[in-house]
Amino acid sequence: MKRRSKKRARSAPGNKPKRAASRLARQAAASRTPPTVHGVLLPLGLEASVERVVPFEWTIQAIRSHLPPVLSTPAMISMMEQATVMSILPEIPPGVISVGTRVEVDHLKAVPHGATVRASARLVKHEGRFLVFDVEARSGEHVIGRGRVFRAFVEPETHTSKAHARVQRPPVET
Repeated sequence: MKRRSKKRARSAPGNKPKRAASRLARQAAASRTPPTVHGVLLPLGLEASVERVVPFEWTIQAIRSHLPPVLSTPAMISMMEQATVMSILPEIPPGVISVGTRVEVDHLKAVPHGATVRASARLVKHEGRFLVFDVEARSGEHVIGRGRVFRAFVEPETHTSKAHARVQRPPVET
């Protein structure tokens, strides 16, 4: 009977070290388990929109006077984030919050100060503990931005205490 060396056995197809296999199994199980809020599963397809007239403060010219008065990318993304929150708000219990964790957005076209912009979001996927939204911003017939926004549910007190723990405080003089 021929024995394989440990190194060779691990590199053979289908032979993964136990630790990696268990980690992969946990990840696969997590991706199949949709996130719930106090036991409530959010259904796919939840949608909402936010519509605003672009104020001067949301333009890139408000940041740097030599730039044109067009909607800034952060302001457009903020509208998209608001739409994601509005889409799930009716479905979550009081006291539960979600936070944005990832943004993948393309800003495709510029629109000026005074333009009407409508940002919309649709829950399209549960990815582990994350909610995945398709987002789009339009001004009239023009798609000015689109992409994906990811959110996760957090416990408010724990989230706040962890955030405060990250703040560096100046040393106290004695």
